[in-house]
Amino acid sequence: MIRFDNRVAIVTGAGGGLGRRYALDLAARGARVVVNDLGGSRDGSGASSAMAEAVAEEIRALGGEAIAHGTSVTDEAGVADMVGEALGRWGQVDILINNAGILRDRTFAKMTIEDFRAVVDVHLMGSVICTKAVWERMREQAYGRILMTTSSTGLYGNFGQANYGAAKLALVGLMKTLALEGQKYGVKVNTIAPLAATRMTEDLLPPALLEKMGPETVSPAALYLVSEGAPTGMVLNAGGGGFEASYVTLTRGIHVAADAMTPETVAARIDEICSRDGEMVPETGAAQAQAALAGRG
Repeated sequence: MIRFDNRVAIVTGAGGGLGRRYALDLAARGARVVVNDLGGSRDGSGASSAMAEAVAEEIRALGGEAIAHGTSVTDEAGVADMVGEALGRWGQVDILINNAGILRDRTFAKMTIEDFRAVVDVHLMGSVICTKAVWERMREQAYGRILMTTSSTGLYGNFGQANYGAAKLALVGLMKTLALEGQKYGVKVNTIAPLAATRMTEDLLPPALLEKMGPETVSPAALYLVSEGAPTGMVLNAGGGGFEASYVTLTRGIHVAADAMTPETVAARIDEICSRDGEMVPETGAAQAQAALAGRG
């Protein structure tokens, strides 16, 4: 049985949807939870602490311990205050789930720089700010579990979501490096790619499909990735009863002499370069460079 007794968790964007489910499920398994939500609309406009407080009250009504905090994840002072409140009340922060997000979908031709920056600020920089606020504490206590949130858009692309996709794949790169840097301190960092029926996806997927994709179909993967026995550096897809791992792979490729390093060689041998026979998953960027220089092809 995976339990979170005596653990303190911060869940961002927890006023509804996936975040609410994570918060409730963590509390049901013993965690004390900080429910964070700005309470804005899907595009990030507006603010209200009512959503976060409602979820915290749900947890308390069920016998759990929870507090609400309405800061934006992009507000460094507000995030510091949130972490300080958790430390002041419970003395530790063991788990951070970076779930807060907004959508401003448009084709790239019609998208403004403001729309692009706003989405990157919340998804990427919001996760950076929250993670930075707990990082040293987790290293000092030699224990931490941090979860980033990517998506199929970040991993594989989706029409009209250039800003969202850019932010979501950036989070995978952030996670990969932090997983390496946190390893010797007992801090594990993973990423979830959820497929769920929430206000973020309500008009993006068919109703028949949404019925099978409640947040409860994603939460089991999220809780595993922040559990004591969690891996580190993993991208785990979840939703609708399915659980899959995503990887960035490296093909065997080719290795050529200096006189053959031409665009024509690449063009002539592109099928060999792209062949997935014998592909690998490098453990680090340095490992990828070593493989390339060793002439795996």
